[in-house]
Amino acid sequence: MSPAPESSSAGDPVLLTAGARTVRLSSPDRMYFSERGETKLDLANYYLSVGDGIVRALRDRPCMLHRFPKGVDGKKVHQKRIPAGAPDWVETTELWFPRYGRTADELCVTELGSVIWAVQMSTVEFHPWNSRRADPESPDEWRIDLDPMPDCDFRRIRRVASVVHEVLDDLGVRGFPKTSGGRGLHIYVRIAPEWGFAEVRRAALAFAREVERRAPDDVTTAWWRKDRDPAAVFVDYNQNTRDHTMAAAYSVRGNPRGTVSAPITWDEIDDIEPDDFTIATMPARFADLGDLHAEIDDVAHRIDTLLEWADNDDLTAGDRHPGEPDTVDLDR
Repeated sequence: MSPAPESSSAGDPVLLTAGARTVRLSSPDRMYFSERGETKLDLANYYLSVGDGIVRALRDRPCMLHRFPKGVDGKKVHQKRIPAGAPDWVETTELWFPRYGRTADELCVTELGSVIWAVQMSTVEFHPWNSRRADPESPDEWRIDLDPMPDCDFRRIRRVASVVHEVLDDLGVRGFPKTSGGRGLHIYVRIAPEWGFAEVRRAALAFAREVERRAPDDVTTAWWRKDRDPAAVFVDYNQNTRDHTMAAAYSVRGNPRGTVSAPITWDEIDDIEPDDFTIATMPARFADLGDLHAEIDDVAHRIDTLLEWADNDDLTAGDRHPGEPDTVDLDR
């Protein structure tokens, strides 16, 4: 029997130019985002429109892919191993997972073509490590995750973000905020890659505790969810644990609205709403403002002061809490 023709209700394949590469996109008309009806091709064109930003956010970082082969209303696949059939120019990096005694090759974006190839493979979300492939065990990015509990509104997130900014200023550290693409905010800080994940996580916990001290009515650092105020903001220091990943700046999120984890300025936080940033609105914003994280690599800060705070608080350097589930799944 002859193979079925490729043309279908999802459209004939199209060729897209991404920097020096030409990428073939199959099923371009398949609907990916049901709220407004954007397609796989719309998703690819979005990533082309913010190309400098998404490549900067992902460059040289091991990257887990969140794939939605039937669109975001369908099943999500967490892909650690690079999918089969990658072109020879798509770069990867081999990671070691001691718990399993195994390795896995993860995508390592070095150019825009790799991003668009991943979209061809039905990737919507890009979740990079906070270290780079040259030294994957030494993070160069400290991540501050303002995670709202179920009854927390965005006004409280704004208040906590102001306190975070204040503490960073006291440390002489520049943080780069972005929306999470959901209900929270992320702040990223470049750090010197001189410490392992355990120490970076320990420093992040010390910082979170200081934010909690300054805003005790709004913030929690309690490990167990049952111990957290359901209206509080959890400053999630655990996002600095090895192999914990977050949506990159400019990554689309897998929801029907097609929201984006959008870089913002500190001055914007009082005026924005998380749903403002979508694949429909971000191309014009990027064309107007450029990459608001363009200077993120200019300075790598040190975390010595935070580690001194951790010593003063007698915080442990353990990289995994005894009750933390193991999230590594090498078969995806």
